[in-house]
Amino acid sequence: MLLRQLEYLSALAREGHFGRAAEACHVSQPALSAAIRKLEAELDVQIVQRGQRFEGFTPEGKQVLLWAHRILAEQDALRHELASMRGGLSGVLRIGAIPTAQTIVSLLTAPMFADHPRVRISIESLSSRQIVHRLAEFDLDIGLTYVDGEPLGTVRVTPLYRERYLLLTPADGRFAERDSVGWGELVDTPLCLLSSVMQNRRILDRNFAEAGVTVSPSVETDTVSAIYAHVATGQWSSVIAHAWLYLFGVPAGLKVVPLNRPNVTNQVGLVLADRDPEPMLARALLDATSRVDIQEKLDQLLTNYVR
Repeated sequence: MLLRQLEYLSALAREGHFGRAAEACHVSQPALSAAIRKLEAELDVQIVQRGQRFEGFTPEGKQVLLWAHRILAEQDALRHELASMRGGLSGVLRIGAIPTAQTIVSLLTAPMFADHPRVRISIESLSSRQIVHRLAEFDLDIGLTYVDGEPLGTVRVTPLYRERYLLLTPADGRFAERDSVGWGELVDTPLCLLSSVMQNRRILDRNFAEAGVTVSPSVETDTVSAIYAHVATGQWSSVIAHAWLYLFGVPAGLKVVPLNRPNVTNQVGLVLADRDPEPMLARALLDATSRVDIQEKLDQLLTNYVR
């Protein structure tokens, strides 16, 4: 069994198409298909369900794929450790971050880059469920997500901060001069919120339900920047997490007003697969993060915008 065969299998799972997988691996499609057939012969199991096109993996193939991800991850870990011994950590750190935490990722990556300038960093915007899945598949090194809500699987958790929620609203809006706003008061307010596939939105919906109301936003989006763009028109308001202030602040013509604290607050943190040895790149990020008090930074920032 060659590592290259496992790389082809991983690419096929990622791309879901023989041609795209071959292109990603810089080989011809017949070469990739032949390598996977050879792997099937060596293991004496059918791995891939074949028809006119790729149709997924057999039950045995799914198990082989899980081991392929694990073996390739261990190969990367070995390379990183040897590179570190030769003269400094290098390689690509793969981070998956929920959109609501994307705004503060640089608070984590900047100190790590200062420690390890040869490391390259890849950041993907993913849902909390995608992060859990891809950590389990060894397709991410570390995730930045909610850590005290929906199931995370078998992971190690480093809490970073608890979200505070604010109403972002036009400066001439009916709530702009208030000291605080209740969740139930927003029932008739035109809102722009993240889409319901995102955990942030599910958290907001629970908070509205706790206040006895259900809201139907006029606009749903999957990016924080689109929320700010819509509120800036003066036609909508939004419920934002205070971490967004780190990047976006409060643009001219808008105000933020604290929302009453819900009974349950949600915590954002770093998660990595529970395995030994820990990936060196993930450990390097955790070590750099330990020197930064994210909660304090965000809470201090909040005082600049909330009277």
